[in-house]
Amino acid sequence: MASKTSRREFLSAGLMLPVVGAGSGLNLFKPTEETAGNAAGSSVKLDYKTLGRTGLKVTTVGMGCMITSDGSVVERAVDSGINYFDTARSYQHGNNERMVGAALGAKRKQVVLSTKTEARDKEGALRELETSLRELNTDYVDIWYLHGKGSPEQVLDGLVEAQQIAKQQGKTRFIGISTHGGQQQLLPWMAQKGVFDVVLAAYNFSMDASMDAAIETAAKAGMGVVAMKVMAGGFRRVRPGDPMGQKLSQPGAMLAALKWVVNKPSVATTIPSMTDNDQLEENLKAMGQPLTATDKKLLTAHLETIQPLYCRMCGKCDGTCQQGLPVSDVLRCLTYADGYGQFALGRERYMQLASEHVAASCGDCDKCTVQCPYGVHVASRVARAQELFA
Repeated sequence: MASKTSRREFLSAGLMLPVVGAGSGLNLFKPTEETAGNAAGSSVKLDYKTLGRTGLKVTTVGMGCMITSDGSVVERAVDSGINYFDTARSYQHGNNERMVGAALGAKRKQVVLSTKTEARDKEGALRELETSLRELNTDYVDIWYLHGKGSPEQVLDGLVEAQQIAKQQGKTRFIGISTHGGQQQLLPWMAQKGVFDVVLAAYNFSMDASMDAAIETAAKAGMGVVAMKVMAGGFRRVRPGDPMGQKLSQPGAMLAALKWVVNKPSVATTIPSMTDNDQLEENLKAMGQPLTATDKKLLTAHLETIQPLYCRMCGKCDGTCQQGLPVSDVLRCLTYADGYGQFALGRERYMQLASEHVAASCGDCDKCTVQCPYGVHVASRVARAQELFA
């Protein structure tokens, strides 16, 4: 195995100092000629914000690596100046961490690197972290998240204890939670607890004012806010013979969606997915650009188009399905297939649902009892997921 970034070097560099401003004097994350250079000769305007109380300076556009399989895209992102990279133990059955670690290589120290655990207890979480460090070829990560929590009740004491142990041992610099839904309750709770440094939350132009308030609450409490699901379901690229893609694709809408989040003062960085260099180049354009009146009109039109299809994961339908289906989870699986073009990922996540939910069929109900306040056609969307994945 290639030599790892030394934990002794990590500790001696002073990274265990108090978290406020911890990275400010180390020159670890400042742009250099190597990292902030031009990608393929194109001019890249880098824009930075401070990630809450961590003190880390991060580019406002980071990279979500979940569906990236080509390591050269990660390498190019680093060379373009992006300095925040996000992965997870579960992505691509563990292969994603391995790819990211190999792609970062000797440039590991020049970036902020986060990963996540879905383990259900302290011991399992700590084991997963050791595996993550080995696969990423590093002795520490900058942020370690408890992944996919939707309520305070899901944040078990043992998991938080595992994070504290990892922090004390120098295996992570900062800790946080990632959440796809229920943020309106979870983020204020995290702010009140005061033990979490960062939150990774689904946040985009389709969400209502209650989500804006939750994000602001987290930021005011000193937490660094990282936004995911920033493009409201993707619908980015039209695949040949895909009528839904033809209907949903609007040129410029995804860039406008990214600019919408980047221009939110409470959001430090974003992690849009990037599978190829074309997407990387487009996303880089969002940095340092204002959200224009044209962008807003485009997003209004796009929202009208996706309204019956895109689940905002607000949680307002929880408990209303007569078969007990976790509707937002089902529709998130469908978004991976329809929006991201990742059928295998969608089916993988669908098959992780409880067996009775996988076996359920909307055809068994005379009438759907789920009414989405945002106008999503829940019955037809869930039925489509069942047809695709079950």
